[in-house]
Amino acid sequence: MAEQRTVDLIIGAFDLNQRRKFTLKKEDGTPLVDLYFKPITRSDRTRVQSLANSDEALKVSTQMLCHMAEKENGEKAFKAGDSIRLQRELPESVLNELELFLFNVAGDISLNEAKNE
Repeated sequence: MAEQRTVDLIIGAFDLNQRRKFTLKKEDGTPLVDLYFKPITRSDRTRVQSLANSDEALKVSTQMLCHMAEKENGEKAFKAGDSIRLQRELPESVLNELELFLFNVAGDISLNEAKNE
């Protein structure tokens, strides 16, 4: 029996279809919408940086949110162009909360700190 290649062993250990659920709540605490996120790959990151046409962390992170967020049925929750509206029309604290969850970062550090790690 042939020994399994290291790359196959590593890749086989992680399920890219496993999704995490985030419930966005209104200011009064009532649930607004559920968003689902698969793990981010390096390929996702490079694609999004290209789409964002920027290396600025905040622009890239919002573009990543639009690229990765799904509805329960697996459809994309946002279109690429929605990132501009989210940045312009949503309180930064809400956008930060979404993006910190997306990047699987504890809520006690800022988004800029998380992007620089």
